[in-house]
Amino acid sequence: MPRFVTPLAVALVGLILFGHGAFIHAKAVLAQVLLDRAFSQTVATGHAAKPWSWADTVPVARIEVKRLGVSTIALAGSSGQALAFGAGHVEGSAEPGEPGVAVYSAHRDTHFRFLRDIKIGEEIDIVRRDGKTFRYRADAARVVRFDASGIDPGTESAELVLSTCWPFDALTPGPERYVLHATMIAAGK
Repeated sequence: MPRFVTPLAVALVGLILFGHGAFIHAKAVLAQVLLDRAFSQTVATGHAAKPWSWADTVPVARIEVKRLGVSTIALAGSSGQALAFGAGHVEGSAEPGEPGVAVYSAHRDTHFRFLRDIKIGEEIDIVRRDGKTFRYRADAARVVRFDASGIDPGTESAELVLSTCWPFDALTPGPERYVLHATMIAAGK
């Protein structure tokens, strides 16, 4: 009997861990469906819609890269809670299409995983919560320390920055950030 207890205990622990991982994945997939629905409702009604009743943020934009087939919802703010579910529009940065720099941040292994595949010259569309779409062209990328981004918020042109941790394949957090800069080439349709 004792020789069956250890394998049974190991199998039970494995089953619990597998179930926990499956639950987290299912929750992430459901969150994206709810975020997409809330953003569509926001655009249609003009009123911010929460993706779920206890959410502490609302969807404010959709970031799209057509060549890569990427579409991700951005949330208001860049708190850890917001970044757990999507990209975050950094507090105090410009709105897309407005003078200044609209800054969005997200995790390198989830919502901004696609940044590794963006090429200079790539077009990025930002759909705001009012339904207007602004097209940007990627014109520079660099790796910087988190506290030395070099982003100039006082610019008069409409610019975009997508930022994530660097390097892309790291397993632990570090002080470096990948910063993709883009300039607006087409305004709100």
